[in-house]
Amino acid sequence: MEMHFEELLGKVTDFIKSETKTETIIGEPFELGTFKCVPVVKVGLGFGSGGGEGADPKQGKGSGAGVGGAIGMAPIGFLVTNGNEISFISTEKNSGLAAAFEKVPDLIEKFMDRKKETTAEA
Repeated sequence: MEMHFEELLGKVTDFIKSETKTETIIGEPFELGTFKCVPVVKVGLGFGSGGGEGADPKQGKGSGAGVGGAIGMAPIGFLVTNGNEISFISTEKNSGLAAAFEKVPDLIEKFMDRKKETTAEA
């Protein structure tokens, strides 16, 4: 059996190119009133290949080859335009430190409200 790594890898690469499009997982860009929305995805790829030849005195010559690939895709948000303004709207929930920083303005507001209440009572 003749090994054709380039041919196998080419087929896997072509498949990944055809499948790793935003349209595959979320859909086409769309308009919502005056807003234009473009879906954004993150993509992870992995490849592997191997092959070998050998000789067994009883069995004769042998060979083998293999190629594999994997794709991981997930929606992460939308780029949104309205006139000259562009913003990113995430579809992922923030966790850890990022989530804590997002809550800081609310915490400051609550703290200030309590301080006003305490001052008014005194």
